[in-house]
Amino acid sequence: MSTIESKRWTRVEYERLIDLGVFGPGDRLELLGGQLIVAEPQGAEHYSAVRRVTRALEAAFGPGWEVRPEGPIALDEESEPEPDAAVVPGSSEDYRFAHPARPVLAVEVAVSSLALDRTQKASLYARAGVADYWIVNLVDGVVEVHRDPARDAEAPYGWTYASVDVLSPGASIAPLAAPASRIAVSALVP
Repeated sequence: MSTIESKRWTRVEYERLIDLGVFGPGDRLELLGGQLIVAEPQGAEHYSAVRRVTRALEAAFGPGWEVRPEGPIALDEESEPEPDAAVVPGSSEDYRFAHPARPVLAVEVAVSSLALDRTQKASLYARAGVADYWIVNLVDGVVEVHRDPARDAEAPYGWTYASVDVLSPGASIAPLAAPASRIAVSALVP
């Protein structure tokens, strides 16, 4: 019996394919751990939630921070996810020639991607040292707050988050990088 081999891609190879026009704006792909993954489709509920999250984060962080909706993050040599929102220092001009590598907060909005966001993406973000990772879980109407990256041999990429809090719409949360700003969970989840 023969085995099937797949090609593992580096971030540099992936970006070169994009530059060559192999993938276009309609191709919803992400590079996760060397594999090209089809991203969750943009349904109305998902898109509306991404807009809510973006507005809430812009208000919470203010000047000196760039909130990037659905933009690539150069996590490591084999991963370039496109979180639904990421907060990075500076402005969009700071990233004209290269994608940011270290967001202070990554947010995924989940409907059909909930399992992927909890396992694969959480492990990648933890491995990259992203201290604050949120999943706006539209399935259950909660926000899952992942913090404290820690090694875990059982996790897909050898890392996970030691702390996971599940917050209901009556709660609020302060981003680690903007501790004086509180965001109502109800502003993120309808």
